[in-house]
Amino acid sequence: MKTFKVNIVTPDGPVLEDEANMVIATTEAGEIGVLPGHIAMVAPLQIGGLRIKKGETTKVIAVNSGFMEVRPDIVTILAQSAEKAETIDLARAKIAEKRAKAKLAQEKNKLELQLAELELKRAINRIRVSEGRI
Repeated sequence: MKTFKVNIVTPDGPVLEDEANMVIATTEAGEIGVLPGHIAMVAPLQIGGLRIKKGETTKVIAVNSGFMEVRPDIVTILAQSAEKAETIDLARAKIAEKRAKAKLAQEKNKLELQLAELELKRAINRIRVSEGRI
């Protein structure tokens, strides 16, 4: 089975360098699956779980926006932040979810509401990825 390189990079450094048979990402246009030999493209990513499949195994990464650059032999994810499912602190993510919900309940300023909504989306994404629910 053919593979291609997958690199995930954040401002804090590399998160993953691996080989894959398929990458599934949540873009602004919806979910996209990338296989070896895919046409070159760049797509903006939304907050969501990135699935990296190699053989029978699937790695899941919580990605908080960024871009995906696809070339026939390599996929590069440039993300604001990214965490492997096994490294997510679930308790901390649940606290962040509660904090964001509290902010949403009390904020009246439009900008603060938008920031709280993003904080909530990031927390929920981390929880889902950590629990394997994507």
